[in-house]
Amino acid sequence: MLAGLIKPTEGHVSLDDYKENDIRKHIGYLPQHPQFHSWMTGREFLIYAAQLSHLPKKEAAQKADSLLNRFELQEMKNRKIKKYSGGMKQRLGIAQAIIHSPKVLLLDEPVSALDPIGRRTILNLMEQLKKETTLLYSTHILGDAEEVSDEILLMHKGAVVESGSLDKVKQRHNVDKITLRFAKDTKKYQNILENLSSVIKTEYKKQTLQVYVTDPVIAKDEVLSLAVSEKWPLLHFEVGRTTLEDLFMKVVNEHAVADPI
Repeated sequence: MLAGLIKPTEGHVSLDDYKENDIRKHIGYLPQHPQFHSWMTGREFLIYAAQLSHLPKKEAAQKADSLLNRFELQEMKNRKIKKYSGGMKQRLGIAQAIIHSPKVLLLDEPVSALDPIGRRTILNLMEQLKKETTLLYSTHILGDAEEVSDEILLMHKGAVVESGSLDKVKQRHNVDKITLRFAKDTKKYQNILENLSSVIKTEYKKQTLQVYVTDPVIAKDEVLSLAVSEKWPLLHFEVGRTTLEDLFMKVVNEHAVADPI
């Protein structure tokens, strides 16, 4: 709907003060599974995309060359797209989405199918692009959202459950926690920790204990005193705050209690 591909059954989509009904010319879009004319070269494809956006042929060629250079695809510009790697195709896809200098750039799961190197490259590009245009993207990888986003909108079962600036959302829901890992029998310490006065709850997963606390300073002293006096085989001790993934689960659980099915 935001990309203008289908019409909403109710409500409307507006962009700044633009009055026209069709705002697609102001939008750049990269779907989760982009399709390319694989028989084209990267340069041919970008020129083609630019001309579809009504750029003159000379300007289209200049923009294509500029973006190929910026996205480190210049050495591949004359090779068929079918020979591109997944990361190269993703960079090419973003290049076609911004070749007409859109006001809004929509990216659907831009890093979900990439290897770690390709993922890091795209995240770095997104950091640059959000300084030039409004960048709106969807992701299930909440660590990426926490790293790149200035504002977030959390959805669960089609409904918005939380939104706002990342800092303010985290302030509203933040809980301090201590992360512990032991040389052996990590789970057996869970009940002991839950009896401490500063502990709200604990969670055990992947040989690690997440200990949510009311006051990290008091909790740190209590846990470390126990660890020393009882000679716990402690391998890892970290005081931190809830991640965006922790926050999402907290908000979803609160929403489910407030609005049961």
